[in-house]
Amino acid sequence: MAPSAMLTVGAAALPVAAHLEALAGRARDYVEAASSANTRRAYASDWKHFLGWCRRQQLEPLPPDPQIVGLYITACASGAAGGQASSVSTIERRLSALTSNYTQRGLVLDRKDRHIATVLLGIRNTHGKPPEQKEAVLPEDLLAMLETLDRGSLRGLRDRAMLLLGFAGGLRRSEIVGLDVGIEQTEDGRGWIEFLDKGLVVSLRGKTGWREVEVGRGSSDNTCPVVALETWLKLGRIAHGPLFRRVTGEGKSVGPERLRDQEVARLVKRTALAAGIRGDLSEAARGEKFAGHSLRAGLASSAEVDERYVQKQLGHASAEMTRRYQRRRDRFRVNLTKAAGL
Repeated sequence: MAPSAMLTVGAAALPVAAHLEALAGRARDYVEAASSANTRRAYASDWKHFLGWCRRQQLEPLPPDPQIVGLYITACASGAAGGQASSVSTIERRLSALTSNYTQRGLVLDRKDRHIATVLLGIRNTHGKPPEQKEAVLPEDLLAMLETLDRGSLRGLRDRAMLLLGFAGGLRRSEIVGLDVGIEQTEDGRGWIEFLDKGLVVSLRGKTGWREVEVGRGSSDNTCPVVALETWLKLGRIAHGPLFRRVTGEGKSVGPERLRDQEVARLVKRTALAAGIRGDLSEAARGEKFAGHSLRAGLASSAEVDERYVQKQLGHASAEMTRRYQRRRDRFRVNLTKAAGL
């Protein structure tokens, strides 16, 4: 009998015949491609958190027990699971992580079981609150942030291109760093760019499939995302592979490694603080206000076009989701009170 390799699907290891080892390796690649790296890291951390809590309570995590899971999310909500009390969104993510992990083991966790569903409903009713939105980076803010960057350094040119492209494209931070210079140039790429006369087209692979984002040329080279990107690629001598990379050698050369998406959040926060945006707040409070989503919110809040175009640019399935990103808009443009005759 031929020796067997092991195919790991999530946390479950299955024996695979030696002649299928290459196919098993490809299957593992597809399993990883089913979710983002951030999701996998978060789910792994959540599963570890659950196992730690079960161990301290002398409870068995396997097989899945709705009563144990109900007690676990109760502990998370009350702060009894270690550390501070978890928010509703964190608890919901941890519950999704448990469901996913059990599924990968060939087991089923029934989230509709009363021991879970009823407790979760009570947690939502007791601790639920509107999500804390990040501050939108508006055009005047973005210009001030760009002025804090060193135009004479490769790092400054790269950061300038990232901010302008992220804002004009309404891109998520993972979408920004996941781009390649061209189509299918890296295994971990999530999209690519194509330069045209009037701008560039960004092809992106998201949760629901592929979408294209058009980024037109700006009215000034100084604020044009296309010019900023062209300058970064030219002076960084990048013709193939990841679009945004680490700058090495004391800022004098560009490395081959793709930036992680956390770098986008740090860039937005750092430049917003340096530009003095929201100077009415303390530095700590200001630091909490800005993140990668500030760029998407900024485009949604400032683009003076039909809402449908903003929705398409951001890749939202509904106009309601787009409105959540709009920090400044005429909320009473449609006045149903007057329309009803009052």
